[in-house]
Amino acid sequence: MKIELEKLFMAVGVFASGTLNAFAQEQATSVGDLNLTLDKAIEIALAENPTIRVADKDVELKKVADSEAWQALLPTLDADLSLSHSIKVAEMKIGDNKVKFGQDGTTTATGALALNLPLFAPAVYQNMKLTKDDILLAQEKARSSRLDLVNQVTKAYYSALLAQDSYGVMQKSYNTSKENFDVVNNKFKVGTVSEYDKISAEVQMRNMNSSLVSAKTGLNLALLQLKVLMGVTADVNISIDDSLGRYESTLVLPQLTAEDMSLSSNSTLRQLDFNMKLLERSRKLLKTNFMPTAALQLKGQYQSISNPDWNLFKYSYSPSATLAFAVSVPIFHADNFTKLKSNKLQMAQLADTRIDTQRKLNMALESYKQNMASTIAQVESNAEAVKQADKAVEISGKRYEVGRGTILELNQSETARTQAELTYVQSIYDYLTNKADLEYTLGRDNYIK
Repeated sequence: MKIELEKLFMAVGVFASGTLNAFAQEQATSVGDLNLTLDKAIEIALAENPTIRVADKDVELKKVADSEAWQALLPTLDADLSLSHSIKVAEMKIGDNKVKFGQDGTTTATGALALNLPLFAPAVYQNMKLTKDDILLAQEKARSSRLDLVNQVTKAYYSALLAQDSYGVMQKSYNTSKENFDVVNNKFKVGTVSEYDKISAEVQMRNMNSSLVSAKTGLNLALLQLKVLMGVTADVNISIDDSLGRYESTLVLPQLTAEDMSLSSNSTLRQLDFNMKLLERSRKLLKTNFMPTAALQLKGQYQSISNPDWNLFKYSYSPSATLAFAVSVPIFHADNFTKLKSNKLQMAQLADTRIDTQRKLNMALESYKQNMASTIAQVESNAEAVKQADKAVEISGKRYEVGRGTILELNQSETARTQAELTYVQSIYDYLTNKADLEYTLGRDNYIK
């Protein structure tokens, strides 16, 4: 029995420390001592957890990328300044004559301004629409981060309650076993009970003490995980004036209609849908590689050639200007066809992924509903088991006092009561965590503003 109890608290500890490594390097914020409720824990987590700020920064980055996309339609102005010195210029021979392109040992100075204005750029138009869809995807990812954090904090809060209630059960069992040992030990001293009874009572007390230490460790780990998810420092003292028993009256199986069970708000499916829109937009963007582009270019320059010295301010400059209308027509680029084929395969792959994901999510929803229904029945049975176990402890105690019972019966009744109480709070915890996962899967964002 001792091993089973220690396994239970070890499981609570493992759950509580499951996400610690993922957040170990993140900066936390100290907010002083906290008396927590579930709503307050979620509120602090949404305000302080760094993962939420990271997701919001990603949305801002996408908005900057959207600005960059439409700015590609604005005119560009470039300046070009050059200074070149001819050591030996090229020459061309025409018959018996030689024509040199300039003079050896002279300097040429050029200053130019070029104004480019896109007139028809289909790739830019599609890219502008692509970045807007990308913003929607980033916003959905930010929403998903919040939903995930709310789910984690909710389950961590319930895990802390489970650890806290389990510690209370073990503390109660330890106190009872210690009282029994004191009674048996006093009887042993006066010779009314055997040494076997004394040893049995002492072993029971020590076993309960060991389980109490394990329960305390599980509670500390559960509170530590809650602090990490909330984004507060480990030195903040957290107290929770709550218990799983208070939720027993809320354990009802929700009557969910087909509309209630809709996955339209599920963030995973919504992200897949946004990704599909991005692929469709990318396909239109790739098709612009087959379309012509047109641009207008105005270029003006001042140039001075064949100067014998380096004094730029004494050169004689001559201006020139050109206005060009350029049209680029793609004729054949083999990789354009390959890119379209790759895009088509990606869309088919994403469509299959969505079908598979939706099936799994529907199965998960049904699983959560079934688990909630079974735990409701278990809670009712377990609550009655606790009452019966309390009565059994009382009866076995009186039987032992009058000499009609054995120490073994007394120890077994105490152990049975401990197990019944732990099973009772565990069943409530199972219902609450399944409910939290159900709401997360449905994408309910009651805590997100």
